[in-house]
Amino acid sequence: MKKIWFLLLIVLSFATYVQAKETIDPSQVSLLTCSPGSEIYNLFGHTAIRYQNKTQGIDVVFNYGMFSFRKPHFILRFSLGQTDYELGVEDYSSFVEEYELENRSVEEQVLNLNTTEKKHLYEMLQTNYLPENRTYRYNFFYDNCSTRPRNKIEENVDGRIVYMPYNKRKSYRDIIHEYTIGHPWARFGIDLCLGAKADRPINPREMMFCPFYLRNFIETATIKSRRGVRPLLIKHNQLVISQSTKKEAYFPTPFQCSVFLFIIVTAATIYGLKNKRSLWILDLILYAAAGLAGCVLAFLMLFSTHPTVGSNFLIFVLHPFYLFCLPWIIISERTHRKSKPMMFFCIILTLFIVLWGLIPQKIDLAIVPLALSLLTRSTSHMILTHEKKK
Repeated sequence: MKKIWFLLLIVLSFATYVQAKETIDPSQVSLLTCSPGSEIYNLFGHTAIRYQNKTQGIDVVFNYGMFSFRKPHFILRFSLGQTDYELGVEDYSSFVEEYELENRSVEEQVLNLNTTEKKHLYEMLQTNYLPENRTYRYNFFYDNCSTRPRNKIEENVDGRIVYMPYNKRKSYRDIIHEYTIGHPWARFGIDLCLGAKADRPINPREMMFCPFYLRNFIETATIKSRRGVRPLLIKHNQLVISQSTKKEAYFPTPFQCSVFLFIIVTAATIYGLKNKRSLWILDLILYAAAGLAGCVLAFLMLFSTHPTVGSNFLIFVLHPFYLFCLPWIIISERTHRKSKPMMFFCIILTLFIVLWGLIPQKIDLAIVPLALSLLTRSTSHMILTHEKKK
């Protein structure tokens, strides 16, 4: 009798072990956050989704940041806000190897999803990867490689994801400045293009356009459902650790270059005033450059669908009218006749500099010497023509 009970106990134990083994979920979903690179398009890092299933031998990364510079009119389409990105899928080992070669770190956040949630998310990602679904219209702030993974995860959880509030006041421009430290020319170029709308306060969800802000919010997020509340994150792993690199060679910043330009323009203007010379060649170069930059700003404001490039107050300093009025300006200077466009430019530039603190837009400090250079030349013209008239 004891032998029978012993055998029965063994059978029950084995059955329980087999059942428990079958119910162990072999799959795992992680959010991967990659450190910034050296190119302007990867200065803000990257986000991807990793899906593993040990039973089926699957370990792949879903990457919503795939694009190609070789596509026709890529730069023009990007400026217009009509850039198409794609969802890519690659083996985890290949993905990590690429970031190791680029010396960029990769962090992993293992998500606390149940079997059904992981299954639905994986199926949705596979559906997204179909040729007819993988392409999407990219938007740097609202629909990018960071917001897409977040949205897909949110769509497949049982309940809703609750993110902790963020008390610090941030804008899109503030976050851009955080991740362009050490890249002053990239920061200057982006600041030129962004208008006043980039300076409005944004909420935590909007902050997640940046991969590292998404990572930080995931750390403390919870999933709230009818069954209760559970943390979104299980654990955090460091998959790739970047090695320290040598410092880059020194290169003048935009502010230093603009100050140097202002010094040159001021010295040349003083020389011109003393010798009663208009220096029209200097004005030709200066106003032509400002006019070309203004054409870019005007193009973005009028034709781009990017919502943060409109209402750009820099258009009062850099605008296309310099180019339109340039022939008139040069003829007036060579004949020492007063130029109405120069008077208009002088008034606008003076108002811009005087009302600097009231402008509802953060403007790069390098713009001040540029504006002063243009103001110096327009003022010089008015002085010379006034003396000539006397």
